[in-house]
Amino acid sequence: MSDNYRSTTPGASDGDVARDETYTLISSYKIEGTSVYDPNRQHLGSIHSVMIGKEDGKVAYAVLTFGGFLGLGSRYYPIPWSELTYVPGQDGYVTSLTEAQLTGAPSYESYDEAGWGDTGWRGAVDRHYVSPGTATRTLGGSGRI
Repeated sequence: MSDNYRSTTPGASDGDVARDETYTLISSYKIEGTSVYDPNRQHLGSIHSVMIGKEDGKVAYAVLTFGGFLGLGSRYYPIPWSELTYVPGQDGYVTSLTEAQLTGAPSYESYDEAGWGDTGWRGAVDRHYVSPGTATRTLGGSGRI
């Protein structure tokens, strides 16, 4: 499929790179706020941000905001990007994660400093999503957008 298709967010100036998307590329601007659904297609939360590897340029984590009411009491849950699959008909991402699995995952509050600079904290995030004794993720997802 040609990548000549371009879509710009309504109200954005023509050629606004920060908001453009093509058939194969999407701006992080358009990912932030996108809904995430559990395997039963129930709304879990939305993507607050994405964490991108500085050296390899790959999206490593989506930070899911989940819980609370009207933004109060929400927590932020980094989940491996590979746990998400974009489903156009759902108009969002679907994960095999359940609410119970997220509740037990490493997270932080909006006013807290996340431990991204702490390799131990990042290791805890990664370990939460792999099978014990293996390097295999416990959950599916293609990581495709």
